[in-house]
Amino acid sequence: MIRCTLSAPRAVASCRELHGARRGGVAQHVLRLRMFSGVADDEDLVSDDASPPPPPDAPKRKTSQRDTYLEELPVTFSDISRANVAIRTGVKRTPCIKSFFLSELIGANVFLKTEFQQFTGSFKERGARNAILALLRENGEEYMRKNGVIAASAGNHALALAYHGKDLNVPVTVVMPVVAPLAKVDKCKKFGANIVIHGAHIGEAKEKAEELIKTSGLEYVNGYDDPPIIAGAGTIGIEIIEDVPCVDAVVVPVGGAGLIAGIGCAVKTLKPDVKVYGVEPYFAASYTAALEAQMPVATKVTPTLADGLAVPMVGSHAFEVAKHYVDECVLTTEKEVSLAILRLIENEKMVVEGGGATGLAALLPGAQLDRQDLKGKNIVVPLCGGNIDTTVLGRVLERGLAADDRMKNFTATVSDRPGGIGRLTTLLGEHGASIKDMYHERAFLQSNIDFVKVKCVVELQGLEHARLIDKMLEENGYDPVWDGD
Repeated sequence: MIRCTLSAPRAVASCRELHGARRGGVAQHVLRLRMFSGVADDEDLVSDDASPPPPPDAPKRKTSQRDTYLEELPVTFSDISRANVAIRTGVKRTPCIKSFFLSELIGANVFLKTEFQQFTGSFKERGARNAILALLRENGEEYMRKNGVIAASAGNHALALAYHGKDLNVPVTVVMPVVAPLAKVDKCKKFGANIVIHGAHIGEAKEKAEELIKTSGLEYVNGYDDPPIIAGAGTIGIEIIEDVPCVDAVVVPVGGAGLIAGIGCAVKTLKPDVKVYGVEPYFAASYTAALEAQMPVATKVTPTLADGLAVPMVGSHAFEVAKHYVDECVLTTEKEVSLAILRLIENEKMVVEGGGATGLAALLPGAQLDRQDLKGKNIVVPLCGGNIDTTVLGRVLERGLAADDRMKNFTATVSDRPGGIGRLTTLLGEHGASIKDMYHERAFLQSNIDFVKVKCVVELQGLEHARLIDKMLEENGYDPVWDGD
């Protein structure tokens, strides 16, 4: 397996050793970034494989039509580089951690970019801080600190904007729908935000925010489509190239497309051969619909475990940028998302929300990115949020166990005489099945009056154990019917 360390200079050295044919290019990207950030060491300025300066009479590189076009997009790498400097002191630089267990499971070198470790629990802080700083520069501190900003959000964007508004002394108003989790509403209040509860969903909340803008001097900050928001998210891409310079692919969750637009622009600018994959849930495939229509279109959204990605229409600015940098977008199921959350908790001791785990979900065995061209590659997966309600987490874990064949239920017919159910439970216990729940039905049966139908929920060790239990039950005459069969 190819291994990369987390320190940029050492990672460059490791990649040089393992990829001799690619020597120099990645190292120079990292060095330029570190010099731009003001953190390059003296020894970094000397490189034994740096390209010699061109002769004075060498022809200058011509600017291609594509280069000119990309520079005219709503967000460019220059915007991301400026954001990287602007927000550096206000957000956490999260590490890229190589996962041994997930790498073995997936068959590639998997690095986890732990954005859920930001103070408010998601990558949204990067864009929120950059957007407020941009408005301060544009409108002046006096105006912004008198009027403030407004957003419609039920979750992570609201938290990020409220926190950084407080830090930068800019008032924040957040319009939240009635379905917004109370825990997030309370946190926004603790950050000093003015909370307006309105609307059954985020669309109605946004309409209310637009009404408030007309009667006040508030500046609206879109959580995924404002150029400063996209540029702030793109700083993740710079850190990925710095920390894992031998990266071959980046797998990014997609909701409104702001995150993948920013990361894609940064990564592809610094290392064009890196593949950028988007992942969105089947129940909220707005980016896939936009690709088919070649423009953002309204898409039906069904409630999903990846609720942070349930955006009915991708942003126009985000889509315009993303379509030039994203290689492919795939879909993932609810089963795969629940399994990804379970794998992260069990193997990495990381609690990540559904939307944050969607990138990993697509890489799991049997998912759409479980394919040969990614085996053995260095893959970075941003875990972009960790704000999951504890009550939801419990249900998600049970779904994950069921998807992993470690929790199953079956129906069997047993004798209604004393000891009938006892014999069944004894057999299950002797074969290592733990009974989680059991109930029986007498009234609504057409079978022999001396028998009762029992439904059991059992915890198992996996698919092979489930097959063993099924065989044991059949041999003992119970004729089990398993849910899902």
